[in-house]
Amino acid sequence: MDKKLFRSAAVTLIAGGLMLAGMARAAEIKVLASPAIRESYLELVPQFEKASGHKVVTMWAGTADVMKRIKGGEAVDAVVLSAGSLEELIKLGKVAPGSRVDLAKSGVGVAVRAGAPRPDLSSGDALKRALLAAKSIAYSSGPSGIYLAGLFQRMGIAEALKGRLKQVAPGVQVGGVVANGEAEIGFQQVSELLAVPGIDYVGPLPPDIQNITVFSGGVHADAKEAGAAKDWFKFITAPAAVPVLKKHGMEPG
Repeated sequence: MDKKLFRSAAVTLIAGGLMLAGMARAAEIKVLASPAIRESYLELVPQFEKASGHKVVTMWAGTADVMKRIKGGEAVDAVVLSAGSLEELIKLGKVAPGSRVDLAKSGVGVAVRAGAPRPDLSSGDALKRALLAAKSIAYSSGPSGIYLAGLFQRMGIAEALKGRLKQVAPGVQVGGVVANGEAEIGFQQVSELLAVPGIDYVGPLPPDIQNITVFSGGVHADAKEAGAAKDWFKFITAPAAVPVLKKHGMEPG
């Protein structure tokens, strides 16, 4: 055989072998995740899949549902939740110890229906007056909703707001409730409000009453693709991912 032809054939075989090796390493990563990180997450998935050869299959559910499903024995490779909830799953042995990675963080935001008057967010006292004047208020069943329920108590207005508060079901967007006129003011993680059509995002809670939630990823204790799941979390937390997180109302974890 001609030497050049031999070398060409050898190179082709080596390249083919590398491709097959890469295909053998490719994994399907099953993730159960909170919607709070969805927009930035979905923008990063194709980039990761192209770079790694892995495929990310994600199921979205509210915090309460994620906790129920994982505690009930649902098998996935990775879980994305608020840091506090993930730590609970680690203590229960459902998520592998030492696998937690803080992916991103977000504050609580405020929204009104598109074109509606905007509440004053200059201070906690200003927002308190706006709440007392509002006819209806929506908030989530996730971390932001838990925080707000406590905030209304600390403000001393929980009793006055009874009958005007609407807590949406787990996984339901507060923005959608505001957009269709069911609530005058809505509260949820900033990252969950920005992409909702039909609303005006007013801004984050005033600094004196703001609450930041960290969203973390963890590898399931019985993960089939633990290594690939860790690679995915490394990708989300790489410097190149920061602009994507910020664009969607989040900051690096």
